[in-house]
Amino acid sequence: MSRPVKHVNKWIIAISVMLPTIMEIIDTAVANVALPHIQGSLNAGADEVTWVLTSYLVSNAVVLPMTGWLSRTFGRKRFLMTCIVIFTMASFFCGMAPSLAALIFFRVVQGAAGGALVPTSQSVMMETFPPSERGMAMAIFGIGVMFGPIIGPALGGWITDNTNWRWIFYINIPIGIIAIIMAYTFIFDPPYMKHKKDATIDYIGLLLLTVGLGSLQIVLDKGQRDDWFSSSFIIGFSIISAISIILLIYTELRNKHPIVNLRLFKNPSFSVGTLIIFVLGFCLYSSITLIPMLLQTIMGYDATMAGLVLAPGGVANLVAMPFVGAALQKYDSRKLIFCGISIASLSMFLMQKVSLDAAYFDFAWPRIILGLGLAMTFVPLTTTAFAEIPNEEMANATGMYNLLRNMGGSVGIAISSTMVTRNTQFYQTQLVAHANDYNPVFHKTLQALKQAMIIRGIDPVTAENKALGMIYGNIQKQAAMLSYNRIFWIVGVSFIVIMPLLLLLKKPSRANPPANVH
Repeated sequence: MSRPVKHVNKWIIAISVMLPTIMEIIDTAVANVALPHIQGSLNAGADEVTWVLTSYLVSNAVVLPMTGWLSRTFGRKRFLMTCIVIFTMASFFCGMAPSLAALIFFRVVQGAAGGALVPTSQSVMMETFPPSERGMAMAIFGIGVMFGPIIGPALGGWITDNTNWRWIFYINIPIGIIAIIMAYTFIFDPPYMKHKKDATIDYIGLLLLTVGLGSLQIVLDKGQRDDWFSSSFIIGFSIISAISIILLIYTELRNKHPIVNLRLFKNPSFSVGTLIIFVLGFCLYSSITLIPMLLQTIMGYDATMAGLVLAPGGVANLVAMPFVGAALQKYDSRKLIFCGISIASLSMFLMQKVSLDAAYFDFAWPRIILGLGLAMTFVPLTTTAFAEIPNEEMANATGMYNLLRNMGGSVGIAISSTMVTRNTQFYQTQLVAHANDYNPVFHKTLQALKQAMIIRGIDPVTAENKALGMIYGNIQKQAAMLSYNRIFWIVGVSFIVIMPLLLLLKKPSRANPPANVH
């Protein structure tokens, strides 16, 4: 594991770390659409089966920030290969699970192994490519990161509909085997990891990290279902999470060998970069969750058509990223980020204007624009955030960076789902107030519908009741559409709000010495 590997082509290394990255990110979302099938197959309740998702996210979130410590303790190559092996084996046992309890257990194991795959792979990429080429490296890495949330639900739906839900886990096995072989052949530990560091285990930090982030993820995932702070369950876990995270920050800043190196946040570019990626996670995951919900619940699209609305945005993102990586070698990354955020914000304001009369391209075009905006933001932001991070701390930095992106996504999904429900009720109350005999539009519409039914042979009383039902159904759809419009506007404003933070980012120097090649 310590032999020199300068002869290894950096693009081979990139492919070697991209495979486990794509596998893990797809698996984060692939099970969502299969929940009804899992529920029926394992005879589980609606609330119980959601733990298939929650258990994965909780264990994933806990492992992310400790990736750097685990890499230093066990060696990065050994740790990466172990995670791929465990993830692949856990996928097999998830597919074989005879009960919901067994499935949840193996999802916890799968999430824990998967949590380290993305930051470890990203740190290898950042160190393999010299600073002048990191923009292109992050563009390639970004393709995998953005590919997962887009293809995951569609792939999960297709597999579930055409085979069996268990195959959404079995499909990881051949990919995992190839990833293990490539990691063993092409990935090597850098020189600074040859000499093992102090292996003192920060037990207090480990406990606080597990309890704090685990509780927070449970609150975000279960809050909407349990009506947030009306539930003693949510209140209890919120208190536990807050206390644990506060104590974690206090102890880690005092510990000489912390499990999470919070001192990295002293670097302004890294701190600002993680804050911006948190907001990007909020916007990305909330939008790709809301759009399919809107299309299927209001517009009457099926799952396939909803996926086809998301797909063009994903394609635009994948196509644009390599060009953005090339542009980083010529232009200031901060200007590219500004343009990207502006474009992403524009896409949300376009989504805010859709109505019940909107056609396919009214939804697809904003998604294409959003894909371009995210490509212009993700790549230069990642490159800038890590520009001044030393190689020895790269694994720590990538772990926290990805944690903030994922937590932003969890917060975005939780807030947007809650706002859809509550805003719909608010707008429905407002619209219903206008549905009375004193409103000439309502009266004219009611009479027209009633007369149309009477002409068809329906008696007047039944005709009036059905006409009222049709009007009320339309009010419900209008209220829901107004609610979605409002949330898209909020997401657009969220992009604009973070623009001043770009002034705190430092322009990456192209004169930095080349990073160690693995």
